[in-house]
Amino acid sequence: MEKVTDWIRLWRDLVEATSEPEQDSAAKAERGVRKLNRRWAKADSTQDFIVAQLDATPGATLLDIGAGTGRWSMMLSPHARQITAIDSSPLMIQAIRENLRAEKIKNVRVIEGTWPHVQIEPHDFSFCSHGMYASADFPAFIQSMAQATRRACFLLIRATAPDGIMAEAAMHIWGHPYDSPNFQVAYNALLQMGIFPNVLMANTGWWEPWTSPSLEAALIEIKRRFGSSQINTHDDFLMDLLRRRLTLVENKYVWTPSVRSALIYWNVD
Repeated sequence: MEKVTDWIRLWRDLVEATSEPEQDSAAKAERGVRKLNRRWAKADSTQDFIVAQLDATPGATLLDIGAGTGRWSMMLSPHARQITAIDSSPLMIQAIRENLRAEKIKNVRVIEGTWPHVQIEPHDFSFCSHGMYASADFPAFIQSMAQATRRACFLLIRATAPDGIMAEAAMHIWGHPYDSPNFQVAYNALLQMGIFPNVLMANTGWWEPWTSPSLEAALIEIKRRFGSSQINTHDDFLMDLLRRRLTLVENKYVWTPSVRSALIYWNVD
């Protein structure tokens, strides 16, 4: 009989294997904002869906966990009576407050803290956009969301291609295709917890591909993403993989696009 995967344990293992030191730098934040702006320039079915849920609930309140620069909170603010935006980064907290002042938005409250270690009153909806990847205790993260939610929880999370470069590398290194905490692991972990969620795949398609200035730089990047920068055991395999699957375009090596967004959502009983 085939061994049953413990998805909750796999989530924890992936977080612990791929976690990086906190880099709360302005340069990193600016790069992230540029990528996010390009992604937000496209019509997005996940945005439309969440707006529709808020509009169907007059006077709705929403909890935005891992709010970043506040892009979601600002976009959703006209559709909610009150939004609480939480983030653990002082740099992001500063950016949220500056953005809210610039847009003259008054119904978003900002709290600095790390989820799930934040005491908050229940909101109608709770939402987390890509803010769960550093949380090793997935059940605690989800249970705290549910306890702070009266109606429905939303998780926007990356979904990776099963035949992507990172999946092939993960299969070689770890024996499974999951290179990081992602949609596939989270969905199955929720089932393991007794939660049977719905899924909406974003209609924006694949995220823009990564690029590397050289194969050597690509090797450094892939090892960093696997949390193995100082380990050379798999270097030969990884370099061969990169030679086979990266494409040289205008003096840059382009990775095959392999990540898109998925919205996982469920009603709170």
